[in-house]
Amino acid sequence: MRVVFMGTPEFSVPVLEALHREHQVVAVYCQPPRPAGRGKADRPSPVQQRAEALGLPVRYPVSLRSEDAARDFAALAADVAVVVAYGLILPRPILDAPRHGCLNIHASLLPRWRGAAPIHRAIMAGDRETGVCIMRMEAGLDTGPVLLREALPIGPEETTAELHDRLSTLGARLILQALDRLPTLVPEPQPAEGATYAAKIDKAEARVDFSRPAVEVDRLIRGLSPFPGAWVMVGGERVKLLRSRLAEGAGGPGQVLHGFTIACGSGAVEITEAQREGKRPMPAAEVLRGLVLPERL
Repeated sequence: MRVVFMGTPEFSVPVLEALHREHQVVAVYCQPPRPAGRGKADRPSPVQQRAEALGLPVRYPVSLRSEDAARDFAALAADVAVVVAYGLILPRPILDAPRHGCLNIHASLLPRWRGAAPIHRAIMAGDRETGVCIMRMEAGLDTGPVLLREALPIGPEETTAELHDRLSTLGARLILQALDRLPTLVPEPQPAEGATYAAKIDKAEARVDFSRPAVEVDRLIRGLSPFPGAWVMVGGERVKLLRSRLAEGAGGPGQVLHGFTIACGSGAVEITEAQREGKRPMPAAEVLRGLVLPERL
C-alpha cells in the first residue's frame, strides 16, 4: 500500500519501521523541530530522525487546516494514512483524502482512556490491563470505530516507560495485521459506556503526597516514570522517584521507616530507583550513599 505515516515521539518509531519494511511510505508527517537541551537548539523529533535515516520524505507543517496543506496531502494519492501520537488535529479534508481513510494506533482499550496520556493514566488508575486499538479516525477525539484490538496485562511493578515499549511493539504488529486484512475487517463502534478521558499530565500532579494511601502513591510513582517523574524535596533538592513497590510498615505519613521505605496515609512504599538533580537514575541503595533522608518527607 501507499502509506502516509503521521507520528512524532519515540513511541511511533517502531510503527514507522514496520510500515517501511512492508509497505511504500510515501511521506512522513511529524511535529516541527523543537528547542531542546542546554543550548535550546532546535532538535528534530525521534520520528523525523528515523525517517531521514531511512531516506523517507519528511514534512512538519505547523497546521493542516490550510487549503495548501490539504492539497499537498491529497496529491500523495495515499491508500491509507497511519497516525500514532502525531500531535495535530486532522481536519476533515485530511481524514477523507486517503482511499481507505486514516487509521489511528491508540495505546488503550477504547473507549477507556481516550486522549493524550493513556499509558500514564492506566497505571495511575491501577488498571490491571491495557492494550492497543486500531481505530478508523473521525472528527471526534478517539471516538472512531475500532478495527482491531489486543489486550496486555499491566505488571504490578511496571512503569510507564516499560509499558510504553511493550505497547509500541504491539502497535507495530497490529497495524500490519490491520492493513493486510483491511478489506475484511468490520469496524466496531465504540460503546458510550465506559468512556474515560486521559488528560495530558500536568506537572503539578507530580509532587508526591504521602498522606495518600500507599497503593495510590505507588501508582503515581510508576505512572509518572520516567516523565515528568514524581518527586519529593530532600533538604533543598528535588529528587525524582522512578520505581517503587508496596512495602510492609506503618507510621505517620511521610515518615522514613528504614532505607528508602516511607509510610503513607495507609501502608508504606519502598522506593527502588531514584534520581538526584543533575545525576543519572540510580538504584535506591546507591542514591542513599550520598543522600541523607530526613525523618519525614
